[in-house]
Amino acid sequence: MADTPEDPGVIRWVIGFIMVGMAWGFTNPFIRKAAVNYSPPKRDVLEDPNTGMVKRFILKAVFAAFDMLKRPSYAIPLLINLTGSVWFFLLIGKAELSLTVPIVNSLAFLFTVLGEWFAERKVISKETWIGMALVLAGIGLCVHSKT
Repeated sequence: MADTPEDPGVIRWVIGFIMVGMAWGFTNPFIRKAAVNYSPPKRDVLEDPNTGMVKRFILKAVFAAFDMLKRPSYAIPLLINLTGSVWFFLLIGKAELSLTVPIVNSLAFLFTVLGEWFAERKVISKETWIGMALVLAGIGLCVHSKT
């Protein structure tokens, strides 16, 4: 008789959903802030008139990616965000897909709003608070409909 994996329980599912939503949503404002503050350094190869347009375009993209990944203000939030994708992959392998996707994406929205407040001191308006409450109510309805 083959062993069947045990259901991890509601608390572990909730923690998993929250962790993915936080990894995706809370890091977005930090990634954006680092990207907006990026100014590329001068490179001779990009200024050379003998460099073709296609080669210049490719080199600009490679240099920009390399420069951004060297900066901890960009690389650390990006790594956390990508880790959230791995967690999501593990979740959808075990949890019900029709619940996992809307819950995690909704939580990512909520954590993006909170991340903007934390990273950029952006004021959260009354309408946004109402929208966040409605999103949480929607998550509750989705979960309730599956029970």
